[in-house]
Order: sequence, then C-alpha cells, then structure tokens
Amino acid sequence: MPKIVPFAEVAHLFTDFRHTAFRLETRRGYASDRTGARYQAFLAGQLPQYEPDVAWNVNVRAAVVAGRRFERVRIVDDPPTDGQRFLLASGLGNVQAGEDIRNLWRADADRLGLPDFDFWLFDSTILARFHFDEEDRTLGVELITDPAEVLAGCQARDASWHYAVPTHRFAAAVASSV
Repeated sequence: MPKIVPFAEVAHLFTDFRHTAFRLETRRGYASDRTGARYQAFLAGQLPQYEPDVAWNVNVRAAVVAGRRFERVRIVDDPPTDGQRFLLASGLGNVQAGEDIRNLWRADADRLGLPDFDFWLFDSTILARFHFDEEDRTLGVELITDPAEVLAGCQARDASWHYAVPTHRFAAAVASSV
C-alpha cells in the first residue's frame, strides 16, 4: 500500500526544485475545477482571463526568471470533455505566466504506452503521483524516489513531450473543429 500524503505536504516542491517541474495530466476533468466560479463562467460561455497575481502564476514567473522550467503535457480526449476544454482555455494564462503546456490526444498517449495516472516530476529525481477518488477529487500524493519508477516517469515525460502540441496551436485546432 503506497504512502499517500496531503498535497499541502509536497507544495514546497514547486518552489524548491532546481531545474524542471514536469506534469503529466491524464484525467478527463478535475473536481477542483468544476467547483470553481471560473469553470461555471466558462460553461456559460465566458473565456477565462489571465490572472497574473494568483500564487501559481507568480511562482511560475519567478521560476522562469531564475532559469527554471515548468512543463506540462495534458492528455485530451477526442472530442474533449468540458473539463479538458476548460483546461485548454484557462491554460493559456499559465502559458502567459511562462509555463510550457502541450497537449496530446488520448489515442496517441495510448499508442505510446503512457501511464494512466497524473504526476509531477521534479528535477528527474522525485515523482509525485496523484491519487483521486471516483469524483476526480485529489485524495493525496505519493512521493516516489525509487530510481526505476522515476526513470519510467522520465521516459513518459520524454515520449509525451516529443509528440505533444503546444497549447496555442492545439487549442486553435480544437476550437476550429467544434
């Protein structure tokens, strides 16, 4: 049984990493998004606006200025779920803050044999695997430093990054097909 800790216990990793923080997002939606006002406004037709002063964007900008990288690959269904469409729209603000977000169709992720779980990979040495309940609520995070499991995370990062499409281009293609 893995040891799962509250997300708050690993939050320091987002400021402590030295070189790269990479995220693989595999879910079709997140409860934390669905309960927010921005998500409800998005469903009503309002596009999310960039919020430069939220803590996430402030931290990303500071990391990028210091020469560190935030990278993310999101797995997207065809057609995208409402949650995935929201992340495409709101992710443009993360990109504006300096995060490099790319997207990959789920069929391509399956062909590549990518994991079916979300994780953050910090400096290619710590894998923080997310655990969710059936309602897409985060239960906690499993911190993994086992070299074989971290290597598998690095391989998933490299494969997904190679085939993923930058968010601006991907979002434009999805918008034109809807």
